[in-house]
Amino acid sequence: MITTAIILAGGMGTRLKPLTDTIPKPLVPIKNKPLLEHIILHFKKYGVKTVLISIGYKAEQIKAYFGDGKKFGLKIKYAEECLPLGTGGALKKTATGIKEQVFVQWGDNLIDLDWKAMEKAFVKNKTPVVMSLVEREDVENFGVAKLKGEKIIGFVEKPKREDAPSKWISAGAFVIDTHIFEDISEESFSMERHCFEKIAPLGKISAYFHHGQWFPTDTMEKYLLAREKYVVK
Repeated sequence: MITTAIILAGGMGTRLKPLTDTIPKPLVPIKNKPLLEHIILHFKKYGVKTVLISIGYKAEQIKAYFGDGKKFGLKIKYAEECLPLGTGGALKKTATGIKEQVFVQWGDNLIDLDWKAMEKAFVKNKTPVVMSLVEREDVENFGVAKLKGEKIIGFVEKPKREDAPSKWISAGAFVIDTHIFEDISEESFSMERHCFEKIAPLGKISAYFHHGQWFPTDTMEKYLLAREKYVVK
């Protein structure tokens, strides 16, 4: 049973300015709670006991709000980026010392994901990564998964709609076996380009098809849509 989750929440939120001039992106409000609080409480519903948060920009505000997690009924620990490490470097640093499977979520997405179903997919498919996918029509704005059954065998970056291999894109939520970092010596790297794109053709990423809510919040337009449409369950 997976009881540890990692959230990457160290970005500067440049595209949310001027909102992020004074607060970090994880603390922007949605439905009367900070974005990151929604993510943490959703993890708690699925039995997560420890949340590890990668932080960077305005890190002290995040630590001051969430503390050690006691008031949320779980344990919260932090890994602070002194220099930008990319999604891969930040995840690898935060996972240091963990020799088991973890839930992972990018900290600028809201998703009502069934994490237990993700865990079952991990056990069933026996791949080191299970990646949640959501279906989109506007595939030209995303990296699109190339699929063979339940396996992701590659990605096509921002294809024309008529050329896209599918309509499925990453939802930024994963089950990951931390042993995948053992062969990566770099401190700073992109998880998407330098890990996922390399291991997908080797049959090491399984897909989990999510049909529920998914709201990215990395631009002001997307944030305002999430603030209006996201339904807290």
